[in-house]
Amino acid sequence: MLKEFGPDIWIADGPVVTAAAGFHYPTRMAVIRLTNGDLVLWSPVELTSDLRFEIEALGTVRHLVPPNALHHTWLAEWHEAFPEAKIYAPPGLREKRSDIAFDEDLRRDTPISAWMGEIDIVIVEGNRITTEAVLFHHRSETAIFADLLQQFPRDWFKGWRGLVARLDLMVAPEPSVPRKFRVAFTDRQVARAALDHILAWPAKKVLMAHGTPITADGQAFLRRAFRWLAGE
Repeated sequence: MLKEFGPDIWIADGPVVTAAAGFHYPTRMAVIRLTNGDLVLWSPVELTSDLRFEIEALGTVRHLVPPNALHHTWLAEWHEAFPEAKIYAPPGLREKRSDIAFDEDLRRDTPISAWMGEIDIVIVEGNRITTEAVLFHHRSETAIFADLLQQFPRDWFKGWRGLVARLDLMVAPEPSVPRKFRVAFTDRQVARAALDHILAWPAKKVLMAHGTPITADGQAFLRRAFRWLAGE
């Protein structure tokens, strides 16, 4: 079921998936409508007939965007349903999904021409776990993250997983960068360069795949969430 998140942006929550060591993650996608009516689908969740009907009512699906090499589970079925849509490859995903014929790579300092002036993209490099493409939708003033920001309810994980989640800052009072991602930044200089670009966005809202969205004072929230990296 699509929920409006702002002007020309909607979100849909998908099923819970199981990751490494049995950790369960909720899934979420974003749908952005460009001024020409084309749709950008960020981190597509499981494709259902109801979701497809709602999305097709909004416009024409032209862009399928996995934000990192971890968010790709349902990518092939969306491409099968919308074969005319361009499919983008964040760093590391071409090697992981050789079964998918990607049309274009998401690269640092290489904007997507079809989105120019409507969606900005920053590639956050320098992390051993994953390289993430962070988006900013100008019309809704929304910054969009996949895994770099997370927040779960305190009782989401049970037993030893609950302890790990608390130590990893996954159940903090507001969304934050998990400790495992902080430690995994081996090139902080290049990561800070990406962060400088992100913090320059006039973000009022912040959306993430695994966490409670921020709906006000987004730029101030981002400065708090990444203070450890910015050195403030």
